[in-house]
Amino acid sequence: MIVRRTFGGPRWNWGGFNELDSMRTQMNRLFGNLTGRYTPEPRAGVFPLTNVSEGRNNYYIRAELPGVKGADLDITITGDSLAIAGERKIATEKEGSRYHRREREGGKFSRMITLPGQVDPDKVVATCADGVLTIVLPKAESAKPRQIAVKLGA
Repeated sequence: MIVRRTFGGPRWNWGGFNELDSMRTQMNRLFGNLTGRYTPEPRAGVFPLTNVSEGRNNYYIRAELPGVKGADLDITITGDSLAIAGERKIATEKEGSRYHRREREGGKFSRMITLPGQVDPDKVVATCADGVLTIVLPKAESAKPRQIAVKLGA
């Protein structure tokens, strides 16, 4: 179904790709419904949502992981990259139940984060509380700021 605007008003042009993507999705649904094989495509997005911040001596990563236990996470650090992997398990409804809205997704996930600088991997600490994973990454000595004394010229 193609809808054309017939009323006056502002017309925003975002390159036309939004309309093409919408048409492709609608065609997939149409043909999937006819054959009974429609499965929605994986959505673009990133899970878990993360914040990366920096203090004088540490980098901090905070990731939203509601429903994920700390024991179910695999956190790996290699060079200047940190990987977070795990699985989010969502309880399924009883047979015969039908969704009116489904926004929560479950399944395996992995996230690779490039760190702003070198860290000391032996001192990294990770905690998980209230659905938020907090990782404290101490900066390597070479990455910490240093005070430079200015010598007087002769």
